[in-house]
Amino acid sequence: MRQHVNPLSSYHQAPRPLPPPAELFEQPSWPIHLDIGCARGRFLLAMAEAEPQRNYLGLEIRLPLVEAAEAEREALQLAQARILYANANVSLGPWLAQLQPGQLERVSIQFPDPWFKHRHHKRRVLQPALLNALAGALLPGRELFIQSDVEAVVLPMVALIEASGCFTRPAADPRPWRPTNPLPVPTERERFVLDRGLPVYRVLYRRNDQPVPPLLERQPGEMATAAPHP
Repeated sequence: MRQHVNPLSSYHQAPRPLPPPAELFEQPSWPIHLDIGCARGRFLLAMAEAEPQRNYLGLEIRLPLVEAAEAEREALQLAQARILYANANVSLGPWLAQLQPGQLERVSIQFPDPWFKHRHHKRRVLQPALLNALAGALLPGRELFIQSDVEAVVLPMVALIEASGCFTRPAADPRPWRPTNPLPVPTERERFVLDRGLPVYRVLYRRNDQPVPPLLERQPGEMATAAPHP
């Protein structure tokens, strides 16, 4: 069951600066895998155990899940992983801008809250300003991985990412969806969906060498969108 939290509420819109890597990790210079919307954090903790050569930062807007995930992380003594409370569209951009060039190795956005109603689409996690911040922090060749079990959710993400001009799919990847997860650990939601024989819609992107585009001005009643790359 997904327990929705309105990211546009006044509480979640309050800016809350994220600690720099030096305050989060024992080895702050290691590359970082950022998982946005990490829920209970079990995917991230399993990744930290499976591939301990990098740091892992999970962001989650539901505070009880963050507290439970951090308690489990501490019990496992995983110094290269952290799970923090954050509204990614409010707090992540300034944090990304302070990273050392090339430090952000991979970003994953997996099974985000769908917010099906049209008037709620502005609550979806991947908004244009966030995508621009991610594109600005990822060097060419670094990865952005998205997946969902709701095609109507992942299609607008694909459209936004590809309209930015900053990301390309690996040439060998089948279209429109990858049949398998490129990461060694599935999320709990992924296992739940696959166990029931249902589809998962996945796309792996790599940052290309195109500059980050400007954002179009927000029109009344509309979300801002990334300007198509010339």
